[in-house]
Amino acid sequence: MRTIRTIVSAFSVALIGGSLIAVAQQPAAQQPPQPMSFFVTSVGLGKGADLGGIAGADRHCQTLAAAAGGGSKTWHAYLSQAAASGQPAVNARDRIGAGPWYNSKGARIAQNVADLHGDTLEQARRGNNLTKVTALNEKGETVNGVGDTPNRHDMLTGSQLDGTAFTDGQDHTCGNYSKSGEGTVQLGHHDRTGGGSTSWNSTHPSRGCSQENLVATGGAGLFYCFATN
Repeated sequence: MRTIRTIVSAFSVALIGGSLIAVAQQPAAQQPPQPMSFFVTSVGLGKGADLGGIAGADRHCQTLAAAAGGGSKTWHAYLSQAAASGQPAVNARDRIGAGPWYNSKGARIAQNVADLHGDTLEQARRGNNLTKVTALNEKGETVNGVGDTPNRHDMLTGSQLDGTAFTDGQDHTCGNYSKSGEGTVQLGHHDRTGGGSTSWNSTHPSRGCSQENLVATGGAGLFYCFATN
């Protein structure tokens, strides 16, 4: 009886020409993994928070993505900056496309902008899927966080919790990502750990703008990259 059950589980039975014929069942089709549309930069630009402005950060995202086979997409850095010199404010949430976004292993990070930032009470309660396990770099590698040596969990964002630029008149972007000396930039934690907050995009300010300052607070000048298409 067990042998019969095994055969039936592997074959379907069809009536053909008055005879029962066993027909092998085809396995369910496997869905191909989603292409990468989100990653943490594997390396910074080496000049602290001086990224050459947001445009320079975008170029860095595009270069790293291309080296990992994702160059056909348009990539933007997740960075905000306040209005300055007659130029309007830039909100990180407005420059990363509509989603959904997937990491280099095909795991979904968030369905859309509202899901990413927890815009509604339900979305905030559920939370996005950005954690140390899923916030991989473009090579598919885990990025060091709290408990690792060195800790590199500080991500440059210049953003408030909702993904918008600060409006208090203070510098939260190291001179719009052009300074590597004095100043400060707002940071998030990709591992959602430390700093008295579990925020991935707005946890605390840096001690300064230099590479040494960023390393001292648990970072390396890394940031998030999102595909806009």
